[in-house]
Amino acid sequence: MAAHLKQIERINPKVNAIVTLVAGQAAENARKADEAQGRGASLAPLHGLPVAHKDLVETAGIRTTFGSPLMKDNVPTQDAIIVERIKRGGAITVGKTNTPEFGAGSQTFNPVFGATRNPYDLTKTCGGSSGGAAVSLACGMVPIADGSDSGGSLRNPAAFCGVVGFRVSPGRVARAAHGNAWSTLGVSGPMARTVSDVALFLSVMAGPDPRCPISITEPGSRFAGNLERRFKGVRVAWFKNMGGIPFDRRILEAVNAHRKTFESLGCIVEEAEPDLAGADEAFNTLRALGYVETQSENVRSHPDLVKDTIIWEVERGSKLTAADVVRAEVLHSQVWDQMQVFQETYEYFIVPSTQVPPFDVNQPYVTEIEGVKMNTYIDWMKCCYLISILENPSISMPCGYTPEGLPVGLQIVGRHRDEWSVLQMAYAFEQATRTAHRKPPIV
Repeated sequence: MAAHLKQIERINPKVNAIVTLVAGQAAENARKADEAQGRGASLAPLHGLPVAHKDLVETAGIRTTFGSPLMKDNVPTQDAIIVERIKRGGAITVGKTNTPEFGAGSQTFNPVFGATRNPYDLTKTCGGSSGGAAVSLACGMVPIADGSDSGGSLRNPAAFCGVVGFRVSPGRVARAAHGNAWSTLGVSGPMARTVSDVALFLSVMAGPDPRCPISITEPGSRFAGNLERRFKGVRVAWFKNMGGIPFDRRILEAVNAHRKTFESLGCIVEEAEPDLAGADEAFNTLRALGYVETQSENVRSHPDLVKDTIIWEVERGSKLTAADVVRAEVLHSQVWDQMQVFQETYEYFIVPSTQVPPFDVNQPYVTEIEGVKMNTYIDWMKCCYLISILENPSISMPCGYTPEGLPVGLQIVGRHRDEWSVLQMAYAFEQATRTAHRKPPIV
């Protein structure tokens, strides 16, 4: 704990990743953990590991702002389910990591704490919305960090910062029944520097909980097993253009270079894609509906204190008709089914984690890719959110760097609720490429 707190003191002022620090509390809890170990107490899987929680997650007695001026002094009285689990697993909270306002967008800045910077280039964004978590990991300020993901918020910052981020299946990590508890767009999940660490962390985070109506009954302990597996003859689908979305040429170069990596593992790699027709409309309609559910009161009462993109989402969602919502749910079902049929042939689907490399930290979002104009603030994240609506587990793995030295990630998308298989393939990829050993210059 002392070593990690020292690293936070040295690095965090340059990157602004950990926005609320509870150093005294963390040190005291570490002392207690040492004493328990000295007494020969039974040790939990994460015993003594420092952890930082995303500032969208309630932490009892620790400020939780959601990146919003409306919540800047909010101190919850109880922990979120995920925090309960992590504490029970033996980890020790050191603080909260930065996020965009209410998690809106894949660029981590807000009016409460400002922007979090990319450790590979301080003039660039770290992505988001789990940006503070990704930077904390990349800089060695914590060994594990939790995040959440609706449209790419675990995968995008992981790719931008050269770490591992795992969007798990809805219900794999239990969330309390707030708002629409049956929604499958948003999930919580693990981030770390290596696949083994992600798997260990997931073994503690995952598992059923009676407070979550969609929680998966399978225990999390299975994710703590040996990740080694042979992949000879396993069929892998390599992306084409995901229905025609644009990619920066530097992303394509870095990702496509790894087709031979999967072939070297014994995989049969073929260019193929599921039918994604309807996925874009379904995601955007259901996303807007979610903002109406969670943010309409804030927009009505305090429009001057709410981010413009959130206001836009609420206004868009408020205009939806019952027919619009029904159509989105039908499309959601169709694309889910189309993906299941596709993966009867292919166990994995490989796509880039982002459509662009890290961009200017002062730019709110990407407006153009390779000459193609983006219509909304999240259009540049389609390669992630088109996977979100399918509900398949997807892990972002570091896979290389642009000529400027900025990290690039690729997604390994697995079959329905098959996190174990995704972790196995990610581990094999990591061992073949040794992607977990490079550190950002600032470190």
